[in-house]
Amino acid sequence: MPTDLPNLLTLSRIAAIPLLVALVALRTPLGDVGACAVFSAAAITDYFDGKIARQRQTVSGFGRMLDPIADKLLVGAALMVLAGHDRLTGWTLYPAIIILLREILVSGLREYLAGLRIGLPVSRLAKWKTGFQMGALGTLLGGDTAAGVLHLSFLPVSRIGEAMLWVAAGLTLVTGRTYLEAGLRHAEADPGPSLPETRP
Repeated sequence: MPTDLPNLLTLSRIAAIPLLVALVALRTPLGDVGACAVFSAAAITDYFDGKIARQRQTVSGFGRMLDPIADKLLVGAALMVLAGHDRLTGWTLYPAIIILLREILVSGLREYLAGLRIGLPVSRLAKWKTGFQMGALGTLLGGDTAAGVLHLSFLPVSRIGEAMLWVAAGLTLVTGRTYLEAGLRHAEADPGPSLPETRP
């Protein structure tokens, strides 16, 4: 049911997106702290919604459908708002592009394989990718301005976020290739729909 706690946590990630965008748009140190906090809280729900659903044995079709959508909307919104407000500059923009394109690729593969009734399991490496990706985006949303508010100015927070984003992009390429190869194997084995016989 959409009202189960795991599904409500998933929906909360989508609901957090407008607030996240508004906080970044403020362009203030406190706004950056809030954006980092909102994104981090939303990212944490990605872990707990699945765990709670499995513990309560309430895994539903609605949750399986919405969970990856919520993740991609949250990540896509964070990347876009960072780029739109010049928080991803220079070379840092390239790992963001890689991550965004990988999300689109995997979504297409999942849709195709779902038509064949074949699941695309999440690998352990993909979980590491998600961890670095969420950590990087949360760090970049806070940035050096949030670090100043929290009395952490001695840390190069933005540089740390950029480095984490590059690591996430590297893992993205590896896991994206693995998923693509799996999709291609199934595509080669799929004969496709049979065409009706025609006579001249």
